Amino acid sequence: MTSFLSKGWRITFGTVSHKNPNAIDLTKFGVEEVCLELNSTSFDEFITDLKPTIVVFDRFITEEQFGWRVAEYCPKALRVLDTEDLHCLRKTRHEALKKGIEFSNETLLNSEISKREIAAIYRCDISLIISTFEMKLLKEVFKIDKSLLYHLPFLFDKIDENNSWKPYDERHHFVFIGNFLHAPNLDATIQLKKHIWKEIRKRIPTAELHVYGAYPTQQVLEFTNANEGFFVHGFVEDASLVLENSKVLLAPLRFGAGIKGKFTSAMLCGTPNITTSIGAEGMCSELPWNGFIVDETEDFIDSAVELYTNEKRWKQAQQYGLQIINSKYNKELIEDDFISYMLEILSNLEDHRNNNFTGKMLLHHSLQSSKYMSKWIQEKNSNLQ
Repeated sequence: MTSFLSKGWRITFGTVSHKNPNAIDLTKFGVEEVCLELNSTSFDEFITDLKPTIVVFDRFITEEQFGWRVAEYCPKALRVLDTEDLHCLRKTRHEALKKGIEFSNETLLNSEISKREIAAIYRCDISLIISTFEMKLLKEVFKIDKSLLYHLPFLFDKIDENNSWKPYDERHHFVFIGNFLHAPNLDATIQLKKHIWKEIRKRIPTAELHVYGAYPTQQVLEFTNANEGFFVHGFVEDASLVLENSKVLLAPLRFGAGIKGKFTSAMLCGTPNITTSIGAEGMCSELPWNGFIVDETEDFIDSAVELYTNEKRWKQAQQYGLQIINSKYNKELIEDDFISYMLEILSNLEDHRNNNFTGKMLLHHSLQSSKYMSKWIQEKNSNLQ
């Protein structure tokens, strides 16, 4: 949205979600906020009056709900799917972990949610893919044409090499941060409590682990134990304030997808981390990670102790984070190309869609079921009133 605003575009943000106390007030940035209703002709009237040039769907479920309505009432609008991360990848990995089986591309290809998400990608003109790993997966495993995909990671201002990060000796303790409605974060916190932290604490008796994140479960809240140096704080207003005062971020993620905001936030604050292959997946390409990437519990513990107690290694990891942000997430290098790409597709929209017959077919057939189910619910609701 900030990229669009920087070009002088008018933005309307529509959502069916009820606003909660932690929500950002987008009107402060000049964005109009609109409450939408599911399965209602009110959206048809809204979108017809608005006449958007570009429509961005936040995740594939939103496209399933509103994509056919946009296509019907604003056929010339560019339809963009912001995948956030590939939900089918995260959910299939989670299911494999729960069942104790190994994740494979075969299980991914046979997943119901994969079929839904990939169909949404085909129905849209462009899909924004956040990680290089997911770009490769979509092109090589799902065989999606590259013309339908655009790699768009997080966008950050370049870090000044003469930054004012807090030095090693002024930082204290380990930290974990993440929203607990997100299953990988809940699982990682359980791993820290049950399998990792006690051994780290044994080796560094003065260290503490502080866990932050909105919507912690009762189970997580009960993990707090001052004698063990394990503290759960819940939601924090300013995550950067927590990260810039912490020495090391711990994130033993066993499943997930996309790229993780906790790591880029930590890099921006000069805080190294320990994570897994899945945690760092698609985030740094050929560059060295700003800490350690390990998948075994013992290696995770050893790496955490090493990074926390070795100032030289810690400073080196910090610099690696700076390099990752400035080369992989540099807004200045990414933003204009992204905007230009969208406008180029928009200027040749008919040809672009003619080259995506699968998308046309899915829009014609698959969405008829969503369309008429929605109309049935709509009619049912009107009869109940």
